[in-house]
Amino acid sequence: MIHVLFVCLGNICRSPMAEAVLRHKIAARQLDGEIAVDSAGTEDWHIGKPPHEGTSTILTSKGIKYEGITARQVGEKDFTAFDYIICMDDSNELNLRKLRGAEHAKIIKFMDLLPDEQVREVPDPYYTGNFDEVYRLIDLGTEVLLKQIIEEK
Repeated sequence: MIHVLFVCLGNICRSPMAEAVLRHKIAARQLDGEIAVDSAGTEDWHIGKPPHEGTSTILTSKGIKYEGITARQVGEKDFTAFDYIICMDDSNELNLRKLRGAEHAKIIKFMDLLPDEQVREVPDPYYTGNFDEVYRLIDLGTEVLLKQIIEEK
């Protein structure tokens, strides 16, 4: 089983969106028992809360389920439990690398999956309000990631 963890700041916008989108793609390809997905935040502000209304609205409009996804904070055990730890921006990468155990983890920046895009970080829609653009990037990036995982298996 391959384990993927998406990480953003508060775990209510970008990373749960990526979790839900990748789960949806995994189910569509009937790979449920082969790839597991989770998300977490580097901060503890929203622990136990569901995805942000903007995230849930766009996921619902795309027919993507997100039930059961609640915010949690990254922990030391995540660095050994996950094969891929994918952060949404430079700040979250820096926060991850400061945590104990990170020196042994494979941390990837999400936008490295999309080298042809102009932006190098997934913008935080909590501040920008642009959930459509974040969804576009996440849809493209999770497709690249899933193909990469399938090829590596």
